[in-house]
Amino acid sequence: MKLTDDVKAQIDDLDYFSLLERWRYAPPGDLVFQGESGDYWRDRMKYLEAQPGGQAKAVAASKRLG
Repeated sequence: MKLTDDVKAQIDDLDYFSLLERWRYAPPGDLVFQGESGDYWRDRMKYLEAQPGGQAKAVAASKRLG
């Protein structure tokens, strides 16, 4: 999917838990994870995880999702 300003803003508005939840439970072939938007989604998750306390938040989000 092409990374438009709107798509980028939608991704930026999500917290790590929401990003991870969609990543895990999206149907196969979800267009948001393909192309530029998929790359941006992945990079946004990595960025949030790299922030102070981000790894702990990532682990907590993963445990919460099961």
